[in-house]
Amino acid sequence: MVHPLIEVRHSPVHGHGVFAKVDLPAGSFLAQYEGRRYTAYQMGRGDWDDKVTYLFGLSDGTTIDGAQGGNVTRHLNHACVPNCEAVEDSEKPAGAKRKRLAVRIFTTAPVAKGEELFLDYALTIDNEADRAAYRCFCAAEACRGDMVGPA
Repeated sequence: MVHPLIEVRHSPVHGHGVFAKVDLPAGSFLAQYEGRRYTAYQMGRGDWDDKVTYLFGLSDGTTIDGAQGGNVTRHLNHACVPNCEAVEDSEKPAGAKRKRLAVRIFTTAPVAKGEELFLDYALTIDNEADRAAYRCFCAAEACRGDMVGPA
């Protein structure tokens, strides 16, 4: 699907990235993070494909896997000083009996046409010794050195 505001291209930061096709003001809605949903139980059992991870954990314990049924937002790279944010809220899909959590991506600063869009992944890890496995390549002056969120 062609998106009117953003596109996926090679990124100098890491693999593919998402880039603005037009100038975007701060607060621009880009897209909803899409993909297959897993319960905490399914994630614990390893029911998801761990070869390529585009996982987005939600506050209710569910996880969205952008690698399966996802859209362009799965290619948003990490930066310690991001220009986008993921906002969690609830939605009621057509035909659904109850609401579920959704993730929507918005710009937090003006983004020029051609500029790469970034999120702060703010990963949570179980063991501090594993930080080295999550190196950051954003090269920002304020780079933390990894994609792990502040303690």
